Amino acid sequence: MSDTPTSLPSDPTQLAKFGKLELIARQLVEGLMMGRHRSPFKGSSVEFVEHREYYPGDEIRHIDWRAYGKTGRYYIKEFEDETNLRAHLLVDASGSMAYAGSTLSKFDYARMLAAALSWLLLSQRDSVGMITFDSKIREQLKPSSNRDVFRQMTHILELTTPGEDTSLAGVIESALPIIKRRSLLILISDCFDSLEALQAALQRCRHAKHEVIIFRVAAPEEVSFPFERPTQFRNLEDVDHRLLVDPIRLRKEYLRQYAEFSTGLEKMCGTMGINQQVLQTSDPIQSVIGRWLAERMAAQASRR
Repeated sequence: MSDTPTSLPSDPTQLAKFGKLELIARQLVEGLMMGRHRSPFKGSSVEFVEHREYYPGDEIRHIDWRAYGKTGRYYIKEFEDETNLRAHLLVDASGSMAYAGSTLSKFDYARMLAAALSWLLLSQRDSVGMITFDSKIREQLKPSSNRDVFRQMTHILELTTPGEDTSLAGVIESALPIIKRRSLLILISDCFDSLEALQAALQRCRHAKHEVIIFRVAAPEEVSFPFERPTQFRNLEDVDHRLLVDPIRLRKEYLRQYAEFSTGLEKMCGTMGINQQVLQTSDPIQSVIGRWLAERMAAQASRR
C-alpha cells in the first residue's frame, strides 16, 4: 500500500510537514493544467542543439549511435524543434530568507515553490536548471529535460540553509555568462536589494532576450508589521546586529518605506516587461502556480 497522501493541505506551513520535497512537489502539481502552455521559443527549425543522456521513454530513433560507440552510453540528439522551454530557477538562499513569523520561513516556502515549478516544467518535457545563491552563486545545475535533474534539485534544496547577506543584482550579473541560450529566468526571492542595481542587472537579462518572471516572497509580518510590544529585531544577514525598538513608533515609517520599495519594484518590472508575482508565505502554492499558468496562457493566446 502506498504511503503517499491522496491530498495535501493548502496551508504551506502544514504542507512543509509532509517531508520530502520530491513528494510535496509531485502532489502539488497533480491536477494543475499541465501541458497546456506553449513554449515561446519553440520553432520549426530542426537545427541540432545538444546531446543529453537517454531517459526511459525517449524515442530510440533519436539515440546517437556514434556517441554510444565512443562512450558506451546512450545519448539523445536534441533539435530545436524538439526543445521546448529552457528555464533557470534562481533561488535566493540569503540570510533574509530565513525569516519565519507565524508561517514557515520564506526559504522553506521558496524551495517548495521551486520544486513544484521544476516538476511542472519537466512534466511538459521542458528543460530546467537551477542556481541557488546568497551573496554569490552557491550551487548550479545546468538545464536538462531528464527527470533525474529533479532529484538533484530537491536534494540540493533540502540540504541548503539560508546563508550570507544578499547580493541579488551581483548574482544575476554573475549568472548571465553561464546562461548561453535564450531562456525563461524564474527568480524566487524577497528581492531585498538596491532597486537601481537590480534594474541594471534585469535590464541586461532583457537585452539578452531572456524572459524573466519574479516570484517575490514575503512573510505576512513584513507586509503588515503587526508588532506592538517592544521587540528586539535581529538582522538575519548579520547575526551580531540586534536592535531593541518600539514597533508602534516605528510602524508608520517602516510601512512607508516598504510600500515605497514595493511600488518601485512593481513599476520597474512593468517598464521592462517582467512578470512579477507578489506572494506571501501564507498563500497556497497551488494557487500561486495556477495563477501564473493562467496568466501565461492568456498572454500567449493574445499574441496569436
